[in-house]
Amino acid sequence: MQTNRKTMITKDQIVPIAKKMREEGVQLIMIHGYLDDDGLPVISYEYSMGPMVDSYEVRGERVLPSIEPIYDLAAQWPERELCELIDVEFEGLDTSKRLFMPDNLLEGNGQILVTSLSELRRANVDERADGKK
Repeated sequence: MQTNRKTMITKDQIVPIAKKMREEGVQLIMIHGYLDDDGLPVISYEYSMGPMVDSYEVRGERVLPSIEPIYDLAAQWPERELCELIDVEFEGLDTSKRLFMPDNLLEGNGQILVTSLSELRRANVDERADGKK
């Protein structure tokens, strides 16, 4: 059975921890994120330590360092995803193209959480195959 150990850290500890883990051959499992009840981001970095998952959690920071240079695509994809879904920026991460939402869908970061469906439909109406709108 796998267990989890959570440690609260500051954003200044993210890169040193990632470097240490990488040097020790520890796999980055995932980077998760959500907004807490006050609308502040909570980002969790999870590393596989055999039967243990070590989670390092950063709270309330909207700008964080990217660990893509350390963990390559294992970090790039979840960091880019978090940039699109919640208002968090990862310094040094290329976000010039959207990961999964169309470029014309929304402006800014994290607005999928606050944009009404009717507004999304109005912004993305295409002509149907039969020529009707």
